[in-house]
Amino acid sequence: MIKIIPSISVIKGKVVRVEKSDFTRITEYDVNPLEVAMKFEDHGIDMIHMVDLEGAKQGHPVNYGVLETIAGYTNLKINFSGGITTDGDISKAYEYGATYITAASIAVARRELFASWIISYGREKISLGADALDRKIAVRGWQKDTDLDIMEHIGYFYERGLKYVKTTDIGKYGDLQGPSYDLYKELLQKYPNLCLMASGGISSIEDIEKLNDLGIYGVVFNKAFYEEKIKLKDLERFTKNYTT
Repeated sequence: MIKIIPSISVIKGKVVRVEKSDFTRITEYDVNPLEVAMKFEDHGIDMIHMVDLEGAKQGHPVNYGVLETIAGYTNLKINFSGGITTDGDISKAYEYGATYITAASIAVARRELFASWIISYGREKISLGADALDRKIAVRGWQKDTDLDIMEHIGYFYERGLKYVKTTDIGKYGDLQGPSYDLYKELLQKYPNLCLMASGGISSIEDIEKLNDLGIYGVVFNKAFYEEKIKLKDLERFTKNYTT
């Protein structure tokens, strides 16, 4: 069964959504990060993806306080991302309550370092963030484009033990027009043991069902929930069998 992983994106301690990579177009939701996390937990969800958007833009995590609060008042597993570039960042994220971390920019800038993290911290604790526009990787909160092909980029780390990857088709992000099924099919065909977390374009329970049928490990979404396209009650069919 597909893993339901709602996303909480944070700027200055507030739950927000940035329109693709445009930090001048920020939607601030009238919810408290802890309160929304507790709602997720109340409906059987056991994992969230927390994105420190300030950290992603600045190149180092900023919103440790939100991470600590959610970790302290819930039993949620937290996959934390946003500007993680050093061993110190990882240690601090774990100290403040992260269960896992996802890193993206450092995997482009210093491939060998990120590959070493898969070994030193364990492949169960480290996820690759591989977000792309037109199949080219973008980093630093999607502020910086690269010429790296997404298939090659993921493949490099897959060959070095990578198990988990979170992939967003930036072109689909926030448009609620459905996810990139073809891209995900291609990734799973080429890297069959990959635990793929799909993100971008998720608009309905039907989208999640289709991703589940593809064999996707997890689905990461935010706008569809905050704008009530997806109801927490409807997600219980996926979460009722969770054992942790």
